[in-house]
Amino acid sequence: VQLQACGGGLVQAGGSLRLSCAASGRVSSAYFIGWFRQAPGKEREFVAVVAWSVGLINYADSVKGRFAISRDNAKNTVYLQMNSLKPEDTAVYYCAVANKLAQARYEYSYWGQGTLVIVSS
Repeated sequence: VQLQACGGGLVQAGGSLRLSCAASGRVSSAYFIGWFRQAPGKEREFVAVVAWSVGLINYADSVKGRFAISRDNAKNTVYLQMNSLKPEDTAVYYCAVANKLAQARYEYSYWGQGTLVIVSS
């Protein structure tokens, strides 16, 4: 499986961005697609995850109510709609594939290249 993340950019605090993660190759209906982020000098952290074929979703507490993850199976793409952005959301955002609804990095076996989000105050 190959993942291609895009949609990052520079936005003011309170603004919105939508990230996309396009999957190619052998995409199994049993997969879960997650978003992680890594701020400068910090560990990579879980943001959200969605099941590829069923209605299972999970969010990190820090983004609940502001971010929304969704999928378009016809396009093999997962989206992360980010609203009410804060400077602390600044990070490189990565998408990744797991075989379960998980928050731990080690559960994810395929990773995209990352897209940079900068939120200015």
